[in-house]
Amino acid sequence: MSEKVQKGLPNSQRLKTKLDEHVILVDEYDREVGTVEKMEAHRITRRHRAFSVFVFNSQGQLMLQKRAGTKYHSGQLWTNTCCSHPKPGESVAEAAHRRLQEEMGFDCELEEIFSFTYQAQLDKDLFEHEYDHVLVGSYDGDPTPDQDEVENWKWISLETLTHNIREKPEHYTCWFKISIDRVMAEYLGDSAITRSQSKTRI
Repeated sequence: MSEKVQKGLPNSQRLKTKLDEHVILVDEYDREVGTVEKMEAHRITRRHRAFSVFVFNSQGQLMLQKRAGTKYHSGQLWTNTCCSHPKPGESVAEAAHRRLQEEMGFDCELEEIFSFTYQAQLDKDLFEHEYDHVLVGSYDGDPTPDQDEVENWKWISLETLTHNIREKPEHYTCWFKISIDRVMAEYLGDSAITRSQSKTRI
């Protein structure tokens, strides 16, 4: 179903259409081994391909989004700029640009900097087992988020973010907390973590 057709559906039907999507199952080396319906992958803990996008501005601030409360898991938690799953036959890069536009209403150049695998128990009796590709980009404008996907957004300094995660870890998604330190180290340099922890503005 095309995005134009989906946009014309009632919210409840749009949500069902999204939940009926399939994700790509992968082995420990990210080799494709099949596909499965998205919700089923999260019920039975099947490893699947995912991506997480982190967009920074020229001041070194990171754009966060707060997931909508209607999301099928991790609703109303703060997380990185955009995250989702490639569809069967779609590359990680294609999916990342597509979802950045769909969720946040803009696009920018992206670079993949690393990938990692993690497992976690979520709310609503769901589980994550993802091979997660991490991409970074730069952008100085304001997004125009899809309210069905994103409840709120903000630019945040790494200093403030590090403090907030330490003080209120339950306000953030599991994959974001796992990956943020490595993003700072590999994209901004090892000194970014030290500077944020020492409360020096980036």
